[in-house]
Amino acid sequence: MMNRRKLLLGMATAIGAVSVPAIVNAQSKMAVPSARKIERSLAAPVKRKLSASKKIRRRDLRRRSDIRKIAPSIDIQAINFEFGSAHIPNNEYWKVENIAQAMRRILRRKRIEVFLIEGHTDAVGSRYNNQLLSERRAQSLKNVLVRQFHIDPWALETAGFGEDYLLVPTSRAEWRNRRVTLRRVTDVILR
Repeated sequence: MMNRRKLLLGMATAIGAVSVPAIVNAQSKMAVPSARKIERSLAAPVKRKLSASKKIRRRDLRRRSDIRKIAPSIDIQAINFEFGSAHIPNNEYWKVENIAQAMRRILRRKRIEVFLIEGHTDAVGSRYNNQLLSERRAQSLKNVLVRQFHIDPWALETAGFGEDYLLVPTSRAEWRNRRVTLRRVTDVILR
């Protein structure tokens, strides 16, 4: 069934019947993780326990990829960031609601949890602009989680990584690279 859908979309695109954004949206809607999947991913144990002397400050999360990688995480490709945009359209809020539900359940069990929202871009454009855009994407998701879904802002940190961690290594526009990654960083930071 899936191969037939891709074939039909490819044929429709070739004759101009379907635009590329429609295909991108169709693909990304198939990858929407449920609140339970997000919760399971974020509530997983850290990959390696850190002694108190190895833990870092919240503000150092940006610089320490070795520490970030230890924290449980999930890539959220389902939020459709348009090329060059950090805006999350209102019709995408149902996807953010899945994230909020997962975070609320985790926070109910342990109020001191901290989540890192990482913004990412594809590799089109300058490194500088991609860095700024990725920071705006992370902040945009945080703003929606706080304002619309009432997640405690203290529980959320943001960081942008521009084009540094591409899921699909290409210098072309690639929707899968325009994403956010969520990490539960409570166990790797100093309190």
